Amino acid sequence: MQAGALVWRRAGKGKVEVLLITSRGTGRWVLPKGWLDGGEDVAQAAAREAWEEAGIEGTVSESPLGSYDYVKVDDGHIQPCRVTVHALAMVRQQADWPERGERERQWLPAAEAAERVDEPGLRALLQAFDTDWKKLAA
Repeated sequence: MQAGALVWRRAGKGKVEVLLITSRGTGRWVLPKGWLDGGEDVAQAAAREAWEEAGIEGTVSESPLGSYDYVKVDDGHIQPCRVTVHALAMVRQQADWPERGERERQWLPAAEAAERVDEPGLRALLQAFDTDWKKLAA
């Protein structure tokens, strides 16, 4: 299992944006995500991945938004993966971070972000966030 962060920020009155980053291998648009380290729980791992892959610090939700499945291809090896996703409200966006030279990041309305991702389960999570984000922002 992997942990993922659906990073979001306010973007004007009654609007939010979510963050997508590019994957290192294929350059497709994804959420920050990765494997749990040591004694981390999923929420802690999601927050760490947001920092390492996107330079974002924030407040992570205790409960997951949901999960999605994808196929990871690494050096020709195919591995099915499930990503448990937590919302992360951005507090700070840093100009420098561990994977800065390896990824691009882009802020988008959730509905537009949903159109850019390949995984159907991730698309569904982004579409649901587009209508339910006010519950997290309360």
